Amino acid sequence: MCGLLKLVKAKLIFANLVVMKVAGQKLERSMGDKAVVNPRHNKAEVFARLRDAHAREVTEDYVEMIGDLIAEEGEARSVALAERFGVTAATVNNTIKRLERDGFVTSRPYRAIFLTEKGEALAKKCRERHQIVYNFLVSIGVDPEIAEFDAEGIEHHVSEETLAVFERVAKSSV
Repeated sequence: MCGLLKLVKAKLIFANLVVMKVAGQKLERSMGDKAVVNPRHNKAEVFARLRDAHAREVTEDYVEMIGDLIAEEGEARSVALAERFGVTAATVNNTIKRLERDGFVTSRPYRAIFLTEKGEALAKKCRERHQIVYNFLVSIGVDPEIAEFDAEGIEHHVSEETLAVFERVAKSSV
């Protein structure tokens, strides 16, 4: 594990200064330094962002899965979504209603579910984020099978700034 940590540190040194956003405030840190956070930082803002990310996670997972089902099987049906997510048909139906209301999908009872342009754009963005996180994890030595599993959770909670650093690190290791 010590070697893995050294590898991660070495790959991130090129970035020398990582700028991340935490609740809208800039946080700067150099490698080896502790993060310096504005003392007025409000933790409630961090938790609010985390709750928002959790709410988006379901939308993103469903839109991405609907796109995958359409690509693999030619259509996406509620029963297939319930099977893949391991949830009840009622859970899928409630989520699909919300996705319809939010403009990501169109559907009719007992028919296939289709992505709107907005849904297709979100699915594409989610796939790209997932691939960046996966590539980063593999580039720092995580087993590909574990990286696939971990990327599924991380992709929904990583900021654009951190995602950009992940992408740079992954590309620099190729």
